[in-house]
Formats: sequence, structure tokens, C-alpha cells
Amino acid sequence: MVIDDPEVVAEVRAAFERYERALTTNDTAVLDELFWDSPRTIRYGINENLYGIEEIRAFRSAREPVDLMRDLARTEIHTYGRDYATASTLYRRRGSGRTGRQMQTWLRTPAGWRIVAAHVSFLEFDFPAAS
Repeated sequence: MVIDDPEVVAEVRAAFERYERALTTNDTAVLDELFWDSPRTIRYGINENLYGIEEIRAFRSAREPVDLMRDLARTEIHTYGRDYATASTLYRRRGSGRTGRQMQTWLRTPAGWRIVAAHVSFLEFDFPAAS
């Protein structure tokens, strides 16, 4: 198995960046698209535990789109073979200044790269300086 094949890392990074743009602009159609359309998909959020794509979609459609813009730091994308990847990042919300962390597990599906598991949480820490 090849770990961190540059071509595969670039594919996942593009999907991750597309997700980030959709998140900060509240493009729920793209956010829903990038989560695997499966009852097996899980998203642990700040105040919610969502099991299956239907719960994730319901959360997205009901969420207030406030304080979405954020800066990222220490984003790391690692791939394991051609079909499995993780994306991890720290973030600071621009409006509130709250800091947190996010992890996603990505899977190559016939429809493209999709998130199969995600975890988002706030955590108080000194946000790293821009590099």
C-alpha cells in the first residue's frame, strides 16, 4: 500500500477545499453531496451526534448560518492506498474567535471522494501563527 501518494493527496485536498468553501458559504447542497449518502455515515459535531446521512441533512437544513468564516491551521491530509484518506485541521472562527479542531475520514466512492465520518469540536488553545 502506498501512503501519501502525491496524486491521491491532491485529489483529497481538492475535495477538502471544496468542502471548506461550501461550509463557509453555507452551500448545503455541496455539503450534503460531499458526505457519503449512507446510513453508515457519522458526524459528531459541537452539540450533536448524527448517525446516517438523513440526520446530517436535517441538521444542515436547520442550522443557523452564523459565524461560518474561519481560518485554518495545521491542515494535514494523509492517504492510505488510493481509496482512503484522513483530513485533520485546526480552525479559528473569525467572528467569535472560538478555536476548534476537525477530522474527516474520506472514502473514494463511484461518485467521487466522500466523507464517511467526521468530528468537529471546540477546544481552547493558542491558534498557530500563519506560516
